[in-house]
Amino acid sequence: QVQLVESGGGLVQAGGSLRLSCAASGRTFSSNSMGWFRQAPGKEREFVAGMCWSDRSTYYADSVKGRFTVSIDNAKKLFLQINKLKPKDTAVYYCALAPRFLRGGAYYAERLYDYWGQGTQVTVSS
Repeated sequence: QVQLVESGGGLVQAGGSLRLSCAASGRTFSSNSMGWFRQAPGKEREFVAGMCWSDRSTYYADSVKGRFTVSIDNAKKLFLQINKLKPKDTAVYYCALAPRFLRGGAYYAERLYDYWGQGTQVTVSS
């Protein structure tokens, strides 16, 4: 079993930055891939960024390229650096873990992720 706990959300003004964290514990494997998703009010959850543990390769949704950066440390903690925040970034952000290698568009497929965190709220004021 794997547990994921997100943190780092909050209220920030447009143009500011936030760094979200996702701590993974439990049984994990080097073949894991992890992703960040977000769900804005009244909208479906969407993929924003992902990373494969083994080779640290990354993948981003086109809508966040250049402003979002995903990274991971040796303690199995996943990060999402969000710069130049915009009101449209307001959402609950979730991390998820897939016990498999993911590449490209596969990161978008929620069915490939077996574990999800509880989410952390990001609110951007204009």
